[in-house]
Amino acid sequence: QVQLVESGGDSVQIGGSLRLSCAASGSTSTIRSMAWFRQVPGSKREGVAGILRDGITSYGDSVKGRFTVSQDSANNIVYLHMTDLKPEDTATYMCAADRAGLLVSSSPSLFTYWGQGTQVTVYS
Repeated sequence: QVQLVESGGDSVQIGGSLRLSCAASGSTSTIRSMAWFRQVPGSKREGVAGILRDGITSYGDSVKGRFTVSQDSANNIVYLHMTDLKPEDTATYMCAADRAGLLVSSSPSLFTYWGQGTQVTVYS
């Protein structure tokens, strides 16, 4: 089993920046991919960014050039650096992980492990 805990969500002005963290614990050596998804009530879960164990990254089209995903492998933490935030980035951001090497374009249903989520609100 793998446990994921997100942190760093906050309210931020348009154009601001934020860094989210996802700390993994448990059987982390089995994990090959981690990703960030976001969701607003009534909408489908959207893939934001993903990173494989070997460092290969993938991004959703709406965040390319603004968000960066990185990992601290020694401490089993994945970060999501968000810049130039827009109101449409407002959502609950969730961390996901899987034993397969999945890109963020993969269906959320393929990811086995999920965190509880952290709220990001962008205001004017």
